[in-house]
Amino acid sequence: MLELYNGPLDVDVIFSKWRKWADVKNYGAYITFVGTVREEDGIEALSFDVYEPILNSWFNEWQERAKKKGAYLKMAHSVGDVPVHTSSYMAAVFSPKRRVALEMIEEFVEDFKARAPIWKYDVIEGKRVYARDRSTKISGSGILKI
Repeated sequence: MLELYNGPLDVDVIFSKWRKWADVKNYGAYITFVGTVREEDGIEALSFDVYEPILNSWFNEWQERAKKKGAYLKMAHSVGDVPVHTSSYMAAVFSPKRRVALEMIEEFVEDFKARAPIWKYDVIEGKRVYARDRSTKISGSGILKI
């Protein structure tokens, strides 16, 4: 399940919802990753734009990988502004056994950083500035040449 939220994530509410879901499904292990906006370089917040069609496709590929291992993925991400010390990203892997969940969460989070179509901006003095130095070019993106 992929969830997008406007503004910062309510980590407690999302985690509680996911935990209750895992209990009903009888998963023995679930590993959660939470990304929080750090105060650095004078930013007030980060701001995110998301291209949902490609994000959904990318996430569905990962869900199929997880399914083959008997696991399930959940992810929540912010759209728009997320102030410092609040969360913009949560991911979790649910599995009957811990080893699958432990291995998959690392792979998933790293691939998310490299391939998810989410663009990050610094918010400084109320203005969005593209965070080029902390962004990763998505493979295959760019201007088409004919």
